[in-house]
Amino acid sequence: MKVLVIGSGGREHALAWKVAESHAVEAVFVAPGNPGTAREEKVENLAIAEDDFEGLAGFVEREGVELTIVGPEAPLVAGIRDFFDARNLKCFGPSMAAARLEGSKAFTKAFMARHGIPTAAWAEFTDADEAERHIRAAAARQHNESTVPIVVKADGLAAGKGVVLAEDADTAVAAATDMLSGESFGDAGRRIVVEEFLRGEEASFICLCDGKTALPLASSQDHKARDDGDRGPNTGGMGAYSPAPVVTKAVHERIMAEVIRPTLAGMAAEGAPYQGFLYAGLMVLPDGGVRVVEFNCRMGDPEAEPLLMRLRSDLPQLCLKALDGTLHEASTEWDARAALCVALVAGGYPLAYDRGDPISGLELEPSAGEREGPAPRMKEPSAGEREGPAPRMKEPSAGEREGPAPRKRDADTRIFHAGTAEADGQIVTAGGRVLYAVGLGDDVRQAQRRAYERAATVRFRAMAYRKDIGFRAIDRAKA
Repeated sequence: MKVLVIGSGGREHALAWKVAESHAVEAVFVAPGNPGTAREEKVENLAIAEDDFEGLAGFVEREGVELTIVGPEAPLVAGIRDFFDARNLKCFGPSMAAARLEGSKAFTKAFMARHGIPTAAWAEFTDADEAERHIRAAAARQHNESTVPIVVKADGLAAGKGVVLAEDADTAVAAATDMLSGESFGDAGRRIVVEEFLRGEEASFICLCDGKTALPLASSQDHKARDDGDRGPNTGGMGAYSPAPVVTKAVHERIMAEVIRPTLAGMAAEGAPYQGFLYAGLMVLPDGGVRVVEFNCRMGDPEAEPLLMRLRSDLPQLCLKALDGTLHEASTEWDARAALCVALVAGGYPLAYDRGDPISGLELEPSAGEREGPAPRMKEPSAGEREGPAPRMKEPSAGEREGPAPRKRDADTRIFHAGTAEADGQIVTAGGRVLYAVGLGDDVRQAQRRAYERAATVRFRAMAYRKDIGFRAIDRAKA
């Protein structure tokens, strides 16, 4: 079987690596991929952009690709599943109508209200003056305007950064005004949602769905804030770990009964049956109740990296069962150990940051017994395919690789590429979240130690990362 993975980030590197592990898979293509995906066995990058639906579908038809897995949200919200369906091509991901669960926060809030799915109280606005009146009235009801946390969200896609947790009404009003003006997020912010602040512990709950049945993956927990102690601006995610102890058996059952099953039933009833990864970002309340913070129409990033490190099941076969409507026949198998992922980011992220800085420390030799694949390959597009920038695969010449001899690779750690590129044979930074260091361990503390040890072997200018990923699970274990 041949499989296409669409995207270029850390999630897509992890997906391509996991798909390539399947004995049923002979080749994995990644469009457009990154230097990390290009170096995986059985994997080739394609110089086709993720929004070039015609080019992607044409390649699938010519190459005989039997399954396409869409990594990022933008192609799904733009309707890539519908485009592939029209050509009778198997594409794992929700339709444009179903992807509105991520594409519009206002739609999602109204959907949850219609179907009795628990979430925070909310209101939507397109007018800044109306938003300000609502925010100040809500603050006044709390009797202490200076200490009221208020959540302001851009309605559309904002790469995980369209949420402001305001500590006072003035900050919330400023955020709402900025979003509605289009300054921060363009059209994605011209409608906003203002919602109640929820107190509790967040968890990520991701399922494979076939329209009727949801097959849950292991629980996980993301760390959105840039700085230690959950301080600083919101990001796309600074790290994650799995499993998340806050998702107890009782909480798991409530999530399925109160959130996941009603969501699938509601989408089907509204004519948009949901197939693909369904990500529920949740707040687990102190009493064990759950509230939906957000829905995403794809695997989380950085949750995908630790989840896929733990997954032992054949991922492409699970995706095919979802597309065939037979997930009720499937189950998943997991490594009993914990996995933890740390994002290595460019200085200044999520605001302004530099690109093009050389990265060192990525060259690890395969340990004994690991399979060695061919040199990295880049599949050239055939005539008519739209070309774009893509990682170059030049091998370093003698003398280019300097420094100490490469260390042996630890099978319990991995580096996944995210914002990287290749220039003259050197891997360089090309995004805010540059790399992910992932570790497996008997518990979260050991997984954390291994992930940070692996992170310490990598260097690039102004590299930054949180030092406390997994702290809630570790604190819970101490209690």
